[in-house]
Amino acid sequence: MGSSEVRVRRVYEPKEDGDGTRVLVDRLWPRGESKEKAAIDKWLKDITPSNELRDWYHQDRTATRYDAFVERYRAELADPAHTAAVAELVELVRAGGPVTLVTAVKDVPHSHVPVIVDQLEHELRHR
Repeated sequence: MGSSEVRVRRVYEPKEDGDGTRVLVDRLWPRGESKEKAAIDKWLKDITPSNELRDWYHQDRTATRYDAFVERYRAELADPAHTAAVAELVELVRAGGPVTLVTAVKDVPHSHVPVIVDQLEHELRHR
């Protein structure tokens, strides 16, 4: 998933030398993970889905609902707070990547993370 400059890892996986800047892209700190072990360089809470959208999606995690979640989350990414967070992520990659997006979610392919990666790659191509 993603370009060679943008990587995705679960926070529970050990840090690797090639991770570069590790950015936590979850709203909440990962349960049971110390700050030292997580080795997070930046925590971008404002890039995450709103609490309302996250709660709505977690009520029924079906494929149909995931498609609607992606659509709604893309709309949220257009608001000023999300746009600023995406811009910050773009700058981190441009400053000398790699950048590793770190998350605690179990099902990464059906989470907010692929939407972030897609938006980030779009911004990198078009800015």
